[in-house]
Amino acid sequence: MAFIHAYHTDVGIKKKINQDALLVKTAKTPNGYVGIFVVCDGMGGLSHGELASATVVRGLSDWFEKELPDLLHSDQQDEDIREALEACITEQNEKILEYGDETNAQVGTTVTALLIIRSHYYIVHIGDSRAYQIQDRVTRLTNDQTLVAREVERGNITPEQALKDPRRNVLLQCVGATKELEVVILTGETEPGTVFLLCTDGFYHKISDAELLEELRPNPFLNEKQLKYKAIKLVDSVKERKEVDNISIVLAHVV
Repeated sequence: MAFIHAYHTDVGIKKKINQDALLVKTAKTPNGYVGIFVVCDGMGGLSHGELASATVVRGLSDWFEKELPDLLHSDQQDEDIREALEACITEQNEKILEYGDETNAQVGTTVTALLIIRSHYYIVHIGDSRAYQIQDRVTRLTNDQTLVAREVERGNITPEQALKDPRRNVLLQCVGATKELEVVILTGETEPGTVFLLCTDGFYHKISDAELLEELRPNPFLNEKQLKYKAIKLVDSVKERKEVDNISIVLAHVV
């Protein structure tokens, strides 16, 4: 399997700095294509959020180029890749923590990363950026690690109340905030025709699953130019609805 991919990011209508960072990288191997797709959202309320998000993206980019090739030949590939991904994120967490200590600054970022190897995918997730899988329906693959999401899960508030709760941006964890980090790694199988969408929270607050399905429902005629057009159209739609945060998406169509 190969990939058609696109991305788009916008500072939004209020902020002067875009603290989101994105990564799209693919490679051809003797056993097929591999790809890594990442969105990171530097914390808007924390200083130097753009540095934190860029640090994680750079770390995953280096990992993809330098470490993954050897892992593809491992006899315990699945287990080794999980461990290596967790170690990579842990290393970036330590780097950001060290920078924060040296500069007396609060620095943090979310990360949602998708790694596809043949028909298998891995998702690394910390924070409240999201990963969706779009086939004949839209499936959210990640759970928001936020205070409000936890309250919904516990039955203390309804999903409708959560949409307007003033605490909805309070994260339970992010990269660079604390030494103790629980790296969530999800896995699954994919097939040609699937579209994966990664996005920061500035994107998904003002758009519905029905809209995502209408614009991104997989079809054999979706090429890179069309996918880029879809990415820009979706981000512009969110911006027109007065989203005040940075807005970023990455699209990966498996073909």
